[in-house]
Amino acid sequence: MNLPFTVDEFLAQLAGYNAAIWPAQAMAYALGILATAFALTRSAASDRIISVVLSLFWLWTGIVFHLLFFRRINGAAWGFGAGFVAQGLLLLIYGALRRELKFRMRVSRTGMIGALFVLYALLYPLVGARLGHGYPQVPMFGVTPCPLVIFTFGLLLWAEPPVPRLVMLIPFVWSVIGFVAALQLGMLEDIGLLIAGVLGSLLMIHHERSLTTKRMNAASARRWTDAAERRCAARAMF
Repeated sequence: MNLPFTVDEFLAQLAGYNAAIWPAQAMAYALGILATAFALTRSAASDRIISVVLSLFWLWTGIVFHLLFFRRINGAAWGFGAGFVAQGLLLLIYGALRRELKFRMRVSRTGMIGALFVLYALLYPLVGARLGHGYPQVPMFGVTPCPLVIFTFGLLLWAEPPVPRLVMLIPFVWSVIGFVAALQLGMLEDIGLLIAGVLGSLLMIHHERSLTTKRMNAASARRWTDAAERRCAARAMF
């Protein structure tokens, strides 16, 4: 894939974007930490709050990052922006309105991997700085695509299965697109993006199927037990 912009143009665009939106970055961190805290502590409104925070991040990144800034150097930003806005709306629909997204951090393999993704997303700018992309020429948490996608997968791994496939689709697609572009831009921090997209999706699907199998086995066991009890009751009558 040939990029329509150079590395220098991309970094200059990031620097201009970060300068223009300050202090949105600080607000994004506050909201991200708030969403993480609600997933850890749970409350009556936590699921909706987390879904709304994620939705705001996706809508902001779609409209402000892609459509208002990034389109200046990449015409594909129109499509990317539309995808991010669609994801923001999906999170509102499934999380805030239908309440199908229920977040609860579990002490399990899936839960711990989700925690690693959340932590990596929050530390993403520091990782970028260590790899030579210091502020302001660095994608910031909550307001740029790649750390947002990693954070989203982290929280979705904390969601009770099944996670709607539509909610998983756009983050997964971006994890592949963003990783391929990042390789050409020399942004090694986005290796974590591909790991989050592929591993996160596989774990969610596996967790859902495992739970479905357990429920089917439990239902089958209950039916067998009920049938045995009915036979015993019938014999007792005679």
